[in-house]
Amino acid sequence: MSSFLLNYYDWIKSLHVIAIISWMAALLYLPRLFVYHSETLVASESSEMLKIMERRLLKYIMNPAMIASLIFGILMIIAVPALFQEGWMHVKLTAIFLLFGAHGVMAKHTRLFAQDERRKPAKFYRILNEVPTGLMIIIVIMAIAQPF
Repeated sequence: MSSFLLNYYDWIKSLHVIAIISWMAALLYLPRLFVYHSETLVASESSEMLKIMERRLLKYIMNPAMIASLIFGILMIIAVPALFQEGWMHVKLTAIFLLFGAHGVMAKHTRLFAQDERRKPAKFYRILNEVPTGLMIIIVIMAIAQPF
């Protein structure tokens, strides 16, 4: 199987990058919607519209992109298992694990907003909006520069 994957490695990597771009776009946009949502009145027209936007972003873009990123990433590691021996890969995988955590936090808050539960102020979501950016910087540097 690894020889098959090696033959298509560039295609797998391309699809991985496309999925990552889609996932990151959603991870960067959803907390911004939360900021706006936290500043609206419960049951207002704006609040109801934001609920729809948040749910669709999570369900139709963020979740599928995360799953595709994971699948193509796993296929790349299966094709080249030596990647696991690289120090930079361990840092990258740790940052990815944290990105999955951020995804989970955002999914939770999407559900809370859908139930009109507003447990956090807008400032929390502004800070949450920066988490994927920091993790993305680490991941890109590890994947491209491979510093160790």
